[in-house]
Amino acid sequence: MTASPLNHELQLATGYVRDTGCHIFLTGKAGTGKTTFLQTLPSTTDKRLVITAPTGVAALNAGGVTIHSFFQLPLGPFIPGSDAGHIQIRFRKDKISVLQSLDLLVIDEISMVRADVLDAVDSVLRRVRRSRLPFGGVQLLMIGDLYQLPPVVKGQEWLLLQPYYKSPYFFDSQALAQAEMVTIELSHIYRQSDPHFIDLLNKIRNGRVDTGVLGELNRRHFPGYTPDIREGYITLCSHNRLAEALNTARLRALPQNLRVFEAEIEGEFPEHIHPTARTLRLKTGAQVMFIRNDTTAQKRFFNGKIGTITRISGETIRVQCPGDAEEIEVEPTVWENIDYSFNRETLEITQTRIGAFTQYP
Repeated sequence: MTASPLNHELQLATGYVRDTGCHIFLTGKAGTGKTTFLQTLPSTTDKRLVITAPTGVAALNAGGVTIHSFFQLPLGPFIPGSDAGHIQIRFRKDKISVLQSLDLLVIDEISMVRADVLDAVDSVLRRVRRSRLPFGGVQLLMIGDLYQLPPVVKGQEWLLLQPYYKSPYFFDSQALAQAEMVTIELSHIYRQSDPHFIDLLNKIRNGRVDTGVLGELNRRHFPGYTPDIREGYITLCSHNRLAEALNTARLRALPQNLRVFEAEIEGEFPEHIHPTARTLRLKTGAQVMFIRNDTTAQKRFFNGKIGTITRISGETIRVQCPGDAEEIEVEPTVWENIDYSFNRETLEITQTRIGAFTQYP
């Protein structure tokens, strides 16, 4: 039996992580399995690894820490070769042990990581590990989609960085240019099953919008159309406050009793990395969207799946999603805020939970 494209690509990525020291860029459209690969990675390799991401929420969803906090990087631009470029950071002994023992550095949402940030990471790793190799000899696994969020670089910052970089994107990092990198693209989409719709999405994504694509899209445009609330349409908003106002108005219009669910927060879990609302206000009949993948074996829902609350009984919330034969009984999910430490007895890098946020996903 021939392996499916997804299996082949994932096997290839697993092999490169397990058997080589080559840097890897794992990419693919939304819904192709990048998150699943990241979640299963620790069980497929014996390498000592750390998972990072460019923002607090991204790091939380990836089960890791932010790049800046882990490497204690300054927030300003990193200028290669300048006095400011020689980062002098005093790490605690435990962090030095983690950096020196590190085999694999995972960076999720790599599209948002600037080239100079990657070079700053390289500078830290070379110094702490006393190595001239790119990234101090640590293997990089970079996961993300360059068609999604770009790196943030302000005008004044780019004036400083432009003499050193072709673009602010990670792939123009000077350190990465000195190393071998392989790109693996996951191609099979699991979140959509309609081949015609997938073809339309791909043409828009790749900038190949012709008259046929425009015609298909415009056939779905009805000026002045006001959908029935019961039809479950999604309204796209340009600002959070507009979405919040619309959701609040729709929730108030439902006749059922309002239920309020407060998140449970323990330890260190600052507000700026809260993955969802600390206070969820829900009613039976409300349309909801899941904001993370189901981590159980049933895989009942994924990030972005839409459904309608059919019943709220005590602490139990049931959601019916279009096309599903059965309702989903939703349970609270725990998001962990973690730190990394080095276990001198096992010589392994371990995750330590320093905080937790529990709420319905």
